[in-house]
Amino acid sequence: MRTLLLGVLGCSLVLTAHSLYSAGDDVVELNPSNFNKEVIQSDSLWLVEFYAPWCGHCRNLAPDWKKAATALKGVVKIGAVDADQHKSLGSQYGVRGFPTIKIFGAQKNKPEEYQGGRSSQAIVDGALNALRMLVKERLSGKSGGSDYSKQQSGGSGGGSKADVVELTDDNFDQMVGKGDEVWLVEFFAPWCGHCKNLEPEWAAAATAVKEQTKGKVRLGAVDATVHQVLSSRYGIRGFPTIKIFRKGEEPEDYQGGRSRGDIIEKALELFSDNAPPPELQEILNEDILKKTCGDSQLCVIAVLPHILDTGAAGRNGYLEVMKKMADKYKKKMWGWLWTEAGVQMELEASLGIGGFGYPAMAAINVRKMKFALLRGSFSETGIHEFLRELSVGRGSTATFGGGVMPKIHTVEPWDGKDGQLPEEEDYDLSDVDLDDDFQKTEL
Repeated sequence: MRTLLLGVLGCSLVLTAHSLYSAGDDVVELNPSNFNKEVIQSDSLWLVEFYAPWCGHCRNLAPDWKKAATALKGVVKIGAVDADQHKSLGSQYGVRGFPTIKIFGAQKNKPEEYQGGRSSQAIVDGALNALRMLVKERLSGKSGGSDYSKQQSGGSGGGSKADVVELTDDNFDQMVGKGDEVWLVEFFAPWCGHCKNLEPEWAAAATAVKEQTKGKVRLGAVDATVHQVLSSRYGIRGFPTIKIFRKGEEPEDYQGGRSRGDIIEKALELFSDNAPPPELQEILNEDILKKTCGDSQLCVIAVLPHILDTGAAGRNGYLEVMKKMADKYKKKMWGWLWTEAGVQMELEASLGIGGFGYPAMAAINVRKMKFALLRGSFSETGIHEFLRELSVGRGSTATFGGGVMPKIHTVEPWDGKDGQLPEEEDYDLSDVDLDDDFQKTEL
C-alpha cells in the first residue's frame, strides 16, 4: 500500500530505512559509536559520504562510491554515514544537504569539503590528490597525525579547552545571567570518573559549537566542589550535571547523550530555536554577494519586477514572502538576497533569467558553482516546494555562470518608495512660426 501511495505521488523511489551500503562492501559504515575511533583517531586519510537513504543523488552515487572504495582499499579509507539516522554526526560537520563528501586528512577536526566529480574515477583521483597533499605536509614537518595522538600529548583532541568557559561564583551571573547567548553548563567534580570521560567530548563540542553558532551558544564548566554557591543554587546532587541556560528563563536539565556529536546536535538545535531569521539583503555590490553566498551552503536570490511595475506595496509583498521563508528555513543558515530586474544583468544572464518572467528565484551553491531555478509560483507554497526538493537532494541543477562569478554592479539601495516616471522636458514653441511650414493647400 505504501509503495502504491508513493507511486501515485510520482516518487520514483521507495523510501526504506535500509542503508545504501552493506558489510560486504569496501565502504566502511560509520556512526556515532565508531566514528571517533575509526576516523578521528586514525592516521589514515578518509573520504566520508554523508547521505540519506531516500536521497536520489545518494542512490545514484552509491555504485561509484563502492567501486572507488574497492579501488582505494589499503590506500585511502572510504566511509559512509547515514546522516538521516545519525543526525548528530551530520550536524557536527555542518552537513545540510545530501550527499555531502568530506575529506578527513591532516586536520581531522576540520575536514575539507570534497569538490570533485561523482564518478568512481573522479573520486579516486580526488582521494589520491588529497593523499599526496597529506604526504607533502608530513614531509615538510607539518602536523599529519591523528587528533587522538595530540590529545594524548596534551593537544586538543578535536577541540580546545580554551573554548570551554570557566565559570565561577564571581563571574557566572555576569556571563550567563546577563548575556544573550544560550549556555550549556557542566557542573563537575575533579575526582569524578564520568567527568573525566566527558572532558574531551565537552572540549571538542565547545570548539565546534563556537564555530558553527558564531558564539551564540557557549559551553561552560563549573567546579562544583569549589564554587558551592552555584552548586547549591541549582541543586546539584551528582556529577557531571549539565544544565541549559537561556536569558530570562529558568534553567533546564540537559537530557541528551554525552558524546560530542550528541552535545553539538543539542547546541545547534538550541541555536536554531533562538536564532533570528537571516537578514534579507539587497545586492548593492560585489562584497554583499560574495560574503552572503560564500558563508552559506546555499544562497537564495530573488529578481523582483521593476518598481514601476509593482509599486512599493507590491515589492514589499514579495519581500515579505521571502522573509517568511527565510524564517522557516533559518535552521539551514542559508543566505537570502534580492535585486531589481535589469539592475544586475550579468547575474541574471548567468542564471538564465532576463527580460521576462519576474519575479524569479534561484538557489546557488557558490562552492560548487551550481544553481537551480524556481519553476513554480513565487509564493510561500511554491518556494517551500522548491527549497524542500533541493534540501533533500532532488531537483535539476546547472553550472552557475559557466563556472565564473558574474560581474556585480554597485548600486544605490531602494528607498522604500514607489517609483517615479522620468519627467518629460517641456519645449517652448512660442517662437516657432508654424504657418510657413504648414501651408494650406487649396483644392
